[in-house]
Amino acid sequence: MTVPEPEFRIRMLNCFELSVNDQAIPVKAGSQRLVIFLALYNRALPRNYVAGVLWPDVAADRASANLRASIWRIPPQCRSLIDVRARHIKLALGVTVDYLGAKALAHRLLDRLEMSEADLSRHARSELSSELLPACYDEWVLIERERFRQLRVHALEAQCERLTGQGRYGEAIDAGLAAVCAEPLRESSHRVLIKAHLAEGNTAEARRQYELYCQVLRAELGVEPSESLRDLATSTSARRFRADRARHEAMPGKPIGRITGRSGQPKSLAR
Repeated sequence: MTVPEPEFRIRMLNCFELSVNDQAIPVKAGSQRLVIFLALYNRALPRNYVAGVLWPDVAADRASANLRASIWRIPPQCRSLIDVRARHIKLALGVTVDYLGAKALAHRLLDRLEMSEADLSRHARSELSSELLPACYDEWVLIERERFRQLRVHALEAQCERLTGQGRYGEAIDAGLAAVCAEPLRESSHRVLIKAHLAEGNTAEARRQYELYCQVLRAELGVEPSESLRDLATSTSARRFRADRARHEAMPGKPIGRITGRSGQPKSLAR
């Protein structure tokens, strides 16, 4: 009887966990750093390069010895997790890494191509709201964590805009709030959230969000939001936003512009 290949899963969003066939496996610190490093780079790497990055403060021969020890200390049921060649090392094929899945999700949202319903789901927002290995402080982790933070906030904003465009305002606001929570000082996140409130017709909520952002900026940086954001949150902009939404719903597929009466003057769509 053929023994099935083990299914390895590596969790790196919010915490580290290695599981085999859905069973969590404890991993020693040195081996854990090695697994994390290989998962972050996700390609074959020279052994001496991996050893030098993971143990930069020791001689090359000692770093290589530490690498061999870390490989040897991987639990027996996980030995096939790492593909070790003469001069290169990488994760084995078929290993599932949640961080890599979240990166791919973020790029789909930003590229706006081949997007599925799952990419707009609550589970997707949960993935994009997660931090990469918050308990790790190696420099190479900190760099990837910041890169992922920027990527996921942009993706949450894109998801908010897409959901707003589909009229799914509750979900859009949830995505916008997730982006704001990830970076409270980021104006673009507040902008897409305010637009979602306005599209739903909640002018008061849009103004409230703007005022909250003003308070945060004043307290943290002593500055004011941009004029364009202020204008967006004013009652005039709110009325225009509602008018655009009403016309778009009345004439789907038509470009958004001004609705005029027979006289050629703008026609009021105030609610």
